Parts: sequence; structure tokens; C-alpha cells
Amino acid sequence: MTFATLGLIEPLLRSLEKLGYQTPTPVQAQAVPAVLAGRDLMAAAQTGTGKTAGFALPLLQLLAMEGPKVTANSVRALILVPTRELAEQVHEAVRQYAENLPLRTYAVYGGVSINPQMMKLRSGVDLLVATPGRLLDLFRQNALKFNQLQTLVLDEADRMLDLGFSEELANIYKALPKKRQTLLFSATFSDDIRLLAGQMLNDPLSIEVSPRNVAANTVKQWIVTVDKKRKPELFVHLMRKGKWKQVLVFAKTRNGVDALVEKLQGLGINADGIHGDKPQATRQRALDRFKASEVQILVATDVAARGLDIEDLPLVVNFDLPIVAEDYIHRIGRTGRAGSTGEAISLVCADEVNLLSAIEMLTRQTLKRQNEPDFEPEHRVPDTDASGQVIKKPKKPKKPKASGGGGKRNLGKWVDSGEVAPAEPSIKPVRKVPVFNTGPRKRKP
Repeated sequence: MTFATLGLIEPLLRSLEKLGYQTPTPVQAQAVPAVLAGRDLMAAAQTGTGKTAGFALPLLQLLAMEGPKVTANSVRALILVPTRELAEQVHEAVRQYAENLPLRTYAVYGGVSINPQMMKLRSGVDLLVATPGRLLDLFRQNALKFNQLQTLVLDEADRMLDLGFSEELANIYKALPKKRQTLLFSATFSDDIRLLAGQMLNDPLSIEVSPRNVAANTVKQWIVTVDKKRKPELFVHLMRKGKWKQVLVFAKTRNGVDALVEKLQGLGINADGIHGDKPQATRQRALDRFKASEVQILVATDVAARGLDIEDLPLVVNFDLPIVAEDYIHRIGRTGRAGSTGEAISLVCADEVNLLSAIEMLTRQTLKRQNEPDFEPEHRVPDTDASGQVIKKPKKPKKPKASGGGGKRNLGKWVDSGEVAPAEPSIKPVRKVPVFNTGPRKRKP
């Protein structure tokens, strides 16, 4: 199969040839004809399998061949994404695909001045990539109109709910024309997203080109157990032992990112970090330096790293396990992309056993464990399996009380050195799913 057999027009085929695209990926092969046919779509595919081209190529073709010319402050197609980095990445791909088409494209997001964005929108934009918050700001300031909107795309909708964009999504939905095409694309689809799709989409075609919530088999995964306080020391040890050249590291919090970067830089290691508190220009500069191999270690939170596309990234390290299990798939999907192989190592302490169990249940596999000599944890990480069970170590029989010694003495609570108190059960954050007013909608004839 070729891109030409999918029905794409010659200007798009020339762009794809210049980019070196030869054969459609499975998600592209199924999505492109469906989008061209005007169907609502809900597509799940692993990270790195070409989802962006799957919706951008047919969308650009429809814009080039159908509908009136875009008017002032209007937009004909809208792609919503959860983060600034993903907005830039998606728009760059769109810009390359549309090189030979007479279309205007643009990306808007927070963290930068809104005035240049308002100026750019004055002449109208055929395709706009946006984060929800900044989109609503522009709409409320009358810098943007939706009366010409033909297609709405939600990219990584599950992440938008995780980040608390439910209210923004509901408000955006109310402002959009009822008659339109809606596309949902993501690496994973939670039950909340499936409920959201049922409210937003009209008789959607469902595409799942890989098993639901399964990590790419091109990524070798394992965990190293360690006490929490020794994680930085273990990371440095593994880095030097493995002679790591380029590593993307995920930490749970912004403070965690800063602390690890400071530790690494103090040891003379070329490291940098990105998280939501840092200005956009600073984050982009750190990413560009990492891609150019000027920075060896890039430490990031899930929010800041969402959508990072780094060619031939060999290794991802989970310094902390993610609170939301689905984020594990997105994290390790930064490596092993487009058929390449990669590795994903997770440093796991006893406090994270329930997070580990949730990941193994989601991915339906028990991750291989490895103890690093001289770093064996004092607080043992209980065994887990893909059923989601934490396998507790049997307690040792109590020793008989020693006789004699006079009256009773309060010696406190004894804990055997081989035991660890069971970890607290993990509580998955409750995500508010926006409820939309879903009246009957007319379809295009």
C-alpha cells in the first residue's frame, strides 16, 4: 500500500516524498480514508505510530478542496492538544505536510504573550493547533470565531482530562457549531474518554491498531528496586556503568526535577530540566540542546514532556513512577519509535509498589526485576504481578516470649528487619468528565 492508494492529492504526496514517508502505518491506512469520507473517528494507537499524519493529512486535503475561503478571525479546523510542546510539535508536522497547499496554519498556547497571537488570527487561519486554556482566552476576547469550523480534533484527550481541562473542553464544545466532524486520537483510551467520545461523536468509527493500553514491543522494560533516598546515587551509578549518552528522565514533581538536575550538575554531569513552572523559551531551549546532544540528561515532568518527539532516543528512565498508570505508556513511548528499539528503566522503591502494580495490570505484563549490587533496598519492594495483586511476603513466626525479668515493660512496637509495612492503597485521582448537551446534529449530505 502507498499513500497514493489512500486517495491523497498530489501536493500532499510531494510533501510526503520530501519527508521520506514511503508506506502508511496501520493507523494511517485506516484513518485517512475514514476522515476523507467525513466520518467521526475514535482512533487508538501506540505512541510513535504516526497518529498526527493520520488526521493531519486528510484534514489538510479537505480544507484545500472543500469549503469557502477563511474569513477574518475565523478558523476552519481546530486541533486541541494538552501542552505547549505538543502544540508546537503537531503544528510543525502540519506545516511540513501543507508546504505545497494554499493554506494558513498556526499554533496558540499559554506561557507566551497573547497579543501576537491575536494579530496573527486577524486574517483568519485554515487550521489552528491550540491548548484549551489559551483557545478560550482568545475566544472570549473576540479574537477567534468558530462559525466556519468544519472539523474538531482532540489529540491526547485522556491527558487533557488528567490535567483538569474538563471544564475548558465543555466550554469549547458549547461554542462550536453542531454540524462538524469530530476526531479523537490518542495512544490510550480510558473509560472516561470513551464516555466523552459517546457524548461528542456522532456514530464514530473506532480504530485500534494495537492492543488497548499495551506498550510498544520495541521497548525493553525492567525495574531496579532501591530505597527512595538512594535513587539519585543509583541513577548516577547506572549512568556511569552503562555509559549513557542521551537519557530522558521522568520525575513526579517540579521540585523533583530541579533537585535531580542540581545533583547531576553538582557532579559535573551535563543535565537540564523542563517543567510547567519554567518559561516556554527556557523549556524549548533545553529541548533543542538535548536533541542536539549538547545536554546529556533531560529531566522532565509528565506535563512538560508530553508530545516530545526525539529521533532515535535510546533510553527512558522513570526516576519516579507516574501516579496515573497510563502515563507510563506515554513515557516509555518516547523511545522505541517508528520501529527502532529502545530501553525503559524504572527505579522503584517500596512506597511505589501500588503504582507498579497498577502499571503491570494496565500493560498486562509483570516487569522484570533487577537488583543492583550494593544498592539492594533495606525496605523490600513486595512482589507484584499483571493481575494487579501485591504479593505480600509471609510473616515470620513470632518468637516465644522470654521468661522472667519481673514486671511488664513497654518496649514499643517491634518490627522484624525483613518486613515492611504494606504500602497504602493507591487512590486514582477522580477525573471530572465534561457533560455536554448532545442534541440531534445534522450530518453533511
